[in-house]
Amino acid sequence: MEDVISILITTIRVSTPLILACLAGLYSERSGIVDIGLEGKLLGSAFGAAVVASLTGNVWLGLLAGIGVSMMFSAVHGLASINFRGNQIISGVALNFLASGLTVFLGSAWFGRGGNTPALSGGARFYGIELPFARELAGVPVLGPIYSGLLSGHTILTYLAFLAVPFTAWVLWRTRFGLRLRAVGENPKALDTAGMSVTVLRYKALAITAVLVGMGGAYLSTAQAASFSREMSSGRGYIALAALIFAKWKPYPALGACLLFGFLEAMQYRLQGVSLPLIGPVPTQAMQALPYVLTILLLAGFVGRAIAPKAAGQPYVKER
Repeated sequence: MEDVISILITTIRVSTPLILACLAGLYSERSGIVDIGLEGKLLGSAFGAAVVASLTGNVWLGLLAGIGVSMMFSAVHGLASINFRGNQIISGVALNFLASGLTVFLGSAWFGRGGNTPALSGGARFYGIELPFARELAGVPVLGPIYSGLLSGHTILTYLAFLAVPFTAWVLWRTRFGLRLRAVGENPKALDTAGMSVTVLRYKALAITAVLVGMGGAYLSTAQAASFSREMSSGRGYIALAALIFAKWKPYPALGACLLFGFLEAMQYRLQGVSLPLIGPVPTQAMQALPYVLTILLLAGFVGRAIAPKAAGQPYVKER
């Protein structure tokens, strides 16, 4: 039971930035904007959050800084893909390269640690929250370990990430804004004919995207870790996009896909150094690659036909 709870705890913690980034991509792609730059936004917001939290000693200011960096990246992406009607894939890839190089350069120039930031402690990082009666229920068989061990003890960003899933489902399928957002990703011309601004709706989607992915980046450097390290996003932005395709652009399946990847990564932590029958000790590098390889296999074999929003990746030109 302890081993199972331990693996599930790791799964939740590893999945948190993936869930936030995946939901962020859901908003942008439902509006017709392909956001390959999720990886760069995660990395940039992680750096911004760690820098400000380190300098001020206040993790909430760090969180705001991380969201602010993500907002700037979204503004650049929006300007290139919406106003200038550029290629959205190229714009996103350029942002990823920019974040990768800029974080290392600024980190080395400001702190002299090879791109890393100083370690965070005290009020400069997020800590786990103990849920009510967690200690009292810890000794109860089965229920106690699940409540006090698995559900309790996570940071506020983890709880917000899981709450964002039903909230996103409600916004997209139960509100007028969600209906318009989905419409602008399917048929922007019809929405424009009805007198609504395609540009404004897409910028709103990018703003929501920036907030969510900024929270995910801040989680990486101020909650999951205690500092920023170079390339610490480790491809999570790309995995979030893969999970989004696997989930066919729906919130609850997206949650499941992110938890699946988190579980695979938790298992590779658990299996490192384990000797398997007929094989012997498995190389660490092979175990580290396991979640990514299995994700590719799952996408190739089980996702079926994933139909993206019809206007995704296509710049909208207003007819005169």
